[in-house]
Amino acid sequence: MGPRSLRAALLSVSAVIPYLIEAPFTGMFSWNFFFALFAVALVASFWYVGMGPSLLYDLAFLGFMATVFLSKSFDRGFGHPAPHVGLGILGQLMWIHVGLMSVLSIRGFEDVGLIFVPRAREWLTGARFYLYFLPVAAVLSYAVNFAHYRPQPLEWWKFLLLGFGTFFGFLWVVALAEEFFFRAFLQSLMAKQLQSDWLGLTLASVLFGVAHLWFGSFPNWRFAIVGAAAGVFYGLAFLKARSVRASIVMHALVVTTWRMFFTA
Repeated sequence: MGPRSLRAALLSVSAVIPYLIEAPFTGMFSWNFFFALFAVALVASFWYVGMGPSLLYDLAFLGFMATVFLSKSFDRGFGHPAPHVGLGILGQLMWIHVGLMSVLSIRGFEDVGLIFVPRAREWLTGARFYLYFLPVAAVLSYAVNFAHYRPQPLEWWKFLLLGFGTFFGFLWVVALAEEFFFRAFLQSLMAKQLQSDWLGLTLASVLFGVAHLWFGSFPNWRFAIVGAAAGVFYGLAFLKARSVRASIVMHALVVTTWRMFFTA
């Protein structure tokens, strides 16, 4: 695989490729954004070069990754070539890729079963904990006035198509990334450090909720509370299956239900 410094350098370069492909075609190239993008990619890619595993260092890495992701700089830098057509998703996907490869390839992390297609047992475990969470989510959302029932006003076939598209889009992008970092990585590290699966689950769920304070207008404490509760069930699915793919399935089901049937 080559030395870690070489892998980090190649990862840094790969991070700016989507921007170099997209920006000239849309006429939105900016040297300032290019250098800023390359700089944060360098920091993330070389984070673990020359450093051994450490819980505090790992937490700092996750904090850095989350800060960049939540800054919305990708939305501004990649721009909107047409009304309602934002290309920030390209930057978000790139950042997810950089984070995953930094941990898996450069830091080195034991096998977490990170493949795209869950097995039958993982589908069932994710679906079961999703059903366990539904009544909790309903009561909690009502208590904090988080969401209101408002289904997408579409014909049934369009509703189904949108639902399937939303589910698989979140399954293989947002849910995969968040579950890897918060469950497979953070929860596992804390559980190992504290020698307790339950403490690891609790702390990871709290931090997962805290990360949602920045969604929408800060501080979005309603989202943080519901997010922390969801994190507990995601963590339980992860522990039950001993696979992050089960929590990814549950996460995608929860977000799809929220997007299709409710509004904040």
